[in-house]
Amino acid sequence: MSIVLAMLAFACNKQEPNEPALRDPFKWPFSANSIWNTPIGYDAIYVPAQIELAEAAGMTIDEDYIVMTPDAELMDIYENFAEWDRTKDRCPAEGQLLFSAPIPQDFVVSPTTWDGATPNAGMAVLMPDKRTIKQTQPFAHCVPGDPATSRYVFEEVDIYGEGTYGAHGGSGLSAIGGALRYGELLPGSGPIRHALKINLYAAKNLYYDQETKGYRWPAKRADGYAEQQYYTKRTNPTVKACRMGALLALPARLDLASLGLETEAAKILAVAFQDYGAYIVDDTAWDVYALVTEWGPDGRFAEEFEQQWGFSFSQSDQHHPWSKDMDRIIKNLHVVDNNSDKARGGGGQPRAAMAPGFVPIE
Repeated sequence: MSIVLAMLAFACNKQEPNEPALRDPFKWPFSANSIWNTPIGYDAIYVPAQIELAEAAGMTIDEDYIVMTPDAELMDIYENFAEWDRTKDRCPAEGQLLFSAPIPQDFVVSPTTWDGATPNAGMAVLMPDKRTIKQTQPFAHCVPGDPATSRYVFEEVDIYGEGTYGAHGGSGLSAIGGALRYGELLPGSGPIRHALKINLYAAKNLYYDQETKGYRWPAKRADGYAEQQYYTKRTNPTVKACRMGALLALPARLDLASLGLETEAAKILAVAFQDYGAYIVDDTAWDVYALVTEWGPDGRFAEEFEQQWGFSFSQSDQHHPWSKDMDRIIKNLHVVDNNSDKARGGGGQPRAAMAPGFVPIE
């Protein structure tokens, strides 16, 4: 390697001030080259996404159930066939044992505690070997002492591997990577050091044709109803690049101060959207957008956010400063059109330092 190339490599990977020397895989999983940890590159090619602003409410959430308690007692998870039918009950065991996993009995996910009527309810749970993550959807555990239920089981991933795929049914992408974790996005918590996950109203914002089938790398698929529903309520110009799995980002040339953001939380998110972006992982199925957040035994992101900032992350009031800030961010998002397996984040020198190594876990 030449001296010039060596200096460039050092500049791209050196540790910046206040960045951790090592990271906890339970809180910041997956390899440095994972899609969830790769910053946007300076070779990124941006295409305006022209996302239509939500009309039904302000920002909402989609909660990933993230359970990193590998030493807990095993809980049985049985089949339940309710899926997303509001007339059926997700709580009772109705079929065969899917698998058993270490989940605390006091982690109750039921109609009295979950967000919305039929949440996506993807779960990622770390197994006793402290490496294997199993994923399932839609998870429910309604009564302490009873078994849990779910319907679909997805491929296992290694907490130290790339962790691309999992229990977001619309795209096939992970139910842990990209989630806003408990302890993130707080006053004084520092920058977000990973890509995000976002859900959009597919009828207005996700392109479909027979060539693309409505998705792009790294997504494995689009929703089963994509041909019938994607882009059917679109009023903005067509953006073929904006499909399930697209990486959305604020372009490098955008001066974030020009957005006029009113809340400090939105300013932190704007930096993350510019440095790492957000992958489209699911359809909201109504006229809102949602960011994916953690709920698990460690805590619930949405509750902590409201306690720390004094307002709810999910807003029915579209005139709240937080709602207006998120609209400002969303309408400026672009698709990183050259994001690919060989050029993650668009390639080129990364905008932010790569993820550090892991703290050893015994």
